[in-house]
Amino acid sequence: MVKTTVVATGFLLFICALCFGQKPFDVLDWKGEASLNTYLIGKMTKQYEARKQALVAAKGSRLATMGYQSKVKVNIQQLMQGFPLKSPLNPQITGTLVRDGYRIEKLVYESFKDHHVSANLYLPIGKGPFPAVVLLCGHEDLAKATPSYQQTAILFAKNGFVVLVIDPISQSERHQLVDEAGMPQTKGGTTEHTLLNQSANLLGSSVAVYEVFDNMRGLDYLCDRKEVDPSRIGCIGNSGGGMQVIYLGAMDKRLKLLAPCSYLASRARTLEMTGPADGCAQIPGEGKLQLEMSDYLIAAAPKPVLVLAGKFDFIDYQGTLEAYQDLSQVYADLGAKADLELFGYADGHGLSKPKREAAVTWFRKHFYKDPKPVKEGDLQLLSAEDLWSTPQGKLKNLYKKERSLVDYHLDLYDRLSDGRAGFSKQTNDFKREKIRGLLALSDVNLNVEVEVLDSLVVSRLKDSLFSAKGLRYSRMILRSPEEIPLPFLYFKPEGKIKEVLIWADEDGKGKLAKTPDSLRKYLDQGYALILPDLRGIGETKDKVSLNDPKYQNKEYRNAMFALHLGQSLVGQRVYDLLTLVQFVKQDKLLSGQKVWLRTNGLLNVPAMHAAFLEPTIVQLDLYGGIPSYLSRLQNPLQKDGYSELIPDVLSYYDLPDLMQWLLPIRLISHL
Repeated sequence: MVKTTVVATGFLLFICALCFGQKPFDVLDWKGEASLNTYLIGKMTKQYEARKQALVAAKGSRLATMGYQSKVKVNIQQLMQGFPLKSPLNPQITGTLVRDGYRIEKLVYESFKDHHVSANLYLPIGKGPFPAVVLLCGHEDLAKATPSYQQTAILFAKNGFVVLVIDPISQSERHQLVDEAGMPQTKGGTTEHTLLNQSANLLGSSVAVYEVFDNMRGLDYLCDRKEVDPSRIGCIGNSGGGMQVIYLGAMDKRLKLLAPCSYLASRARTLEMTGPADGCAQIPGEGKLQLEMSDYLIAAAPKPVLVLAGKFDFIDYQGTLEAYQDLSQVYADLGAKADLELFGYADGHGLSKPKREAAVTWFRKHFYKDPKPVKEGDLQLLSAEDLWSTPQGKLKNLYKKERSLVDYHLDLYDRLSDGRAGFSKQTNDFKREKIRGLLALSDVNLNVEVEVLDSLVVSRLKDSLFSAKGLRYSRMILRSPEEIPLPFLYFKPEGKIKEVLIWADEDGKGKLAKTPDSLRKYLDQGYALILPDLRGIGETKDKVSLNDPKYQNKEYRNAMFALHLGQSLVGQRVYDLLTLVQFVKQDKLLSGQKVWLRTNGLLNVPAMHAAFLEPTIVQLDLYGGIPSYLSRLQNPLQKDGYSELIPDVLSYYDLPDLMQWLLPIRLISHL
């Protein structure tokens, strides 16, 4: 039963609206723009608090710590899904540069079928086999040619290490979104990572997984080189490369030493303080599985780990200390305290000279049993062009059949078609249960409470309604346990109610309320109108300034945050629509009425799902928006994809499939 509260604060609400600049069709008397992010932070806090308690409970017990570690490993395996199929490496050395005390081989290898990785291999002069280091690059466009990475590789090579420096996806020679001339269509690798990651997520994978796979294939290559001792391989990386270090260290047993630089911190603190990073650093469900950054290194324990950090880095140094504290507890319980070190230096972001010297000293200590401090000296660097492994720095110029990740995603979509066809043949009840799981909709029995807000003018009119341009409406808030208050406007027709129209616009209810003629048309026909702001829309829209335009999503912060928690924005907005239907079912005047749902743009995908899950909805009108998820794969440069994203959805269905299942309800589509 709906519980209704009437708040008759009259003149006070009117004055508050004036004082705080409240828009005429706003309902909330607080700054709603913070509501969604605050809600997400609260959810995340509970997830990571449970994780913290589990780790604290294991403290002091080797057996309990190993149990915690085993659980972490299982969760990482569950998270890291969607690896491509291996193909022969088919390595090709495209050039060699002889330098003072070492040589550089320009390398290309095949990560998966017709998809190649460019790299440089630094080889010391002398008789091997030598220990080896995989050097993983951050987000610099030059990747392997970045000066600090060249300096790191040279310093290792001059001190007796083979070094493999790998270009990440979307950087240096590996741009995936290019025009006919082969030029990048985005500015910077972080944008390309993020757009490609949208497609990967729809297919049950991520750019982070692709990077891990490329790096594993690099390890395959190293282990085949006669100059390399496969029992002595370590990994170092900076920034985004530091992220790759912790992921790869958790996944590949061949690595014996790990040294993440300018990355390791607290995921919870980072998300709360600065928000999500680019697409290669975000894997959907990480928070749901209660995985902190330190957990990837806990999974690798007791391998020796050197944490390199700048005390004045934009990477939160306090978060680094918290992560290191977690690791210290685990390494102590595993009897390996001496194998964990933190080198914190009074500088900022990057592999600076002091950090490079500390890293090479540490690697020599473990692999050569030589603790003598290493000093760098003068190092001669090369240009990016000198280090290119392909003609003009473009893989397509070396391999005419080179497949980009866009090509790969389209091929994978086709390979998954049989699975989608099989899912379509299941009963609707079976499909609804699976979709509820994909949307994280666990609560079927919704409990809603309605609060009706009045102003001074409101209290003078019948039924607590007030007038705007000849129309009368109520301002209401819909509440359900532990969820975001949902503001909406309710318009009641003069006569008998025919049906209920829930009309949600991606620009907010205020836009619709400013078009009284279009609303009056439905009221005159006996329709009751509900104009909501679904979460993140209208009154609860996130600040533009908090969403970096390079990610090409106007609500990137909250969309990625939601995916991290395992609760996509689509799923959350479906929940909002279902609570509105529940309000209709339980309201005395509206109970028993059929529901008509009208949406546009980014709200179409939630509307389609709500209509399939809720039989009370008898008509669905869709305007604008995407016709299919396939269109996202075909045109990854489109904006706002994370707002419509459901992880792994294309293993089961695409939007046209869902539209077919909606029949026989009335369906009007203007996509």
